[in-house]
Amino acid sequence: MFSASKKSLPDTSGYLFSNHDLASLIIPLVIEQILSITVGFADSMMVASAGEAAVSAVSLVDTVFVLLINLFAALATGGAVICGQNLGKHHADIACKAANQLVLFTGVFSVIVMALTYLCRPFILHVVFGRIADDVMSDCNIYLLIVTASIPFIALYNAGAALFRSMGDSKTAMYMSLIMNAINLGGNALLIYGLHLGVAGAAIPTLISRMTAALIILKMLARQNQQVHLVLPFSWKFDVPLLKKILGIGIPNGLENSMFQLGKILVLSMASGFGTAAIAANAVSNNIAMFQVLPGSAVGFAVLTVVSQCVGAGDYRQVRFYTRKLLIFTYIAKFVINAAVLALLPVMIRLYHLSPEAAGYTHQIIWYHAACVVTIWPLSFTLPNTLRASSDVRYPMILAIVSMWIFRIGFSWLLGVKLGWGIFGIWVAMTIDWLFRAICFTIRYLGNRWQKYQS
Repeated sequence: MFSASKKSLPDTSGYLFSNHDLASLIIPLVIEQILSITVGFADSMMVASAGEAAVSAVSLVDTVFVLLINLFAALATGGAVICGQNLGKHHADIACKAANQLVLFTGVFSVIVMALTYLCRPFILHVVFGRIADDVMSDCNIYLLIVTASIPFIALYNAGAALFRSMGDSKTAMYMSLIMNAINLGGNALLIYGLHLGVAGAAIPTLISRMTAALIILKMLARQNQQVHLVLPFSWKFDVPLLKKILGIGIPNGLENSMFQLGKILVLSMASGFGTAAIAANAVSNNIAMFQVLPGSAVGFAVLTVVSQCVGAGDYRQVRFYTRKLLIFTYIAKFVINAAVLALLPVMIRLYHLSPEAAGYTHQIIWYHAACVVTIWPLSFTLPNTLRASSDVRYPMILAIVSMWIFRIGFSWLLGVKLGWGIFGIWVAMTIDWLFRAICFTIRYLGNRWQKYQS
């Protein structure tokens, strides 16, 4: 019986990634995420010393910037998937050409987006954010003016980090995150506490850290002795066929991410009508929630790297094997991290110096969010990365748009405004969106249509 059981196990001796390879890929990703979120947490606490208006302002502006950053992250994902698939095919030369095209397009597009953001500043402040208090509006204006200048740098950094991950090197991005966050944290301490610059003290280090990270990672990509590198001398011409492949994945993925974040922005306009305490609770809850989803976010990057190379090799048995393995790891990690967050929640809330009303909202939101993260989140966010790495990007895009409008926005209005659930109703609507997506992605994955979209 023991012998038969052993034979039933899959033979993984020829598979692309060993357990050691997966650990070497995932651990730096987790550390990078921890660094980023921890600094964001510390940053928000520093801003909190300037009052709830400052916390609300940074939260409002960052919601817009998350939309833009996710747009460029999606573009970077397109480049990383194409690179990964070509590495799986042993076409390293094409992977390097794809890296050049990704960096070139990202640089040009990000400058255009930066200019448009400055032009649309009045619309963002007065229409997108809705009717907010004058002190919050003033802080929003300051923060937006400074951080907008960092758009090209964070876009190029994301492109570079994605390219390193495509070849299984997640340590470089981890080290860069360490440098970037050290600059950010040190600058915040100096400018907020030392010079008392308020939200400007949070914005200036963000700009400087992103500039530094972008310049360093581009220089590292120029090293010619690594699998994926920038081909020198750098060509400033677009390779249209190759760029189409990158954008064929990046654009649908970008639209999906943009719709997701647009939904959050539209919902934020509803939340702004619930009062300053609700806005502050929403901001703090978003910061704490980032810790709750941390392992899944890290594994999501690993899924893109692993699956894209397996797809390039044409082995979908490996794709399903690694998807299942990484999903199991995600569920275990989610349970552990959420148990820790809930145990530390009272301390976290006290660190923000929230009013009793805002603290009550935050406590209720985080407990509910934890329950949904450990059950629904992996199938809604980790699983679809297998589809994206297989170039099946249109289905996730359409699903995201439909789900966002019906559930995230529609139910936010129904639960939060119409039924009077307030800010908690908005978070419930968000998780209903997750549930619908999880069901649809699971059905898609259990079939085989997504295996026919390789670039």
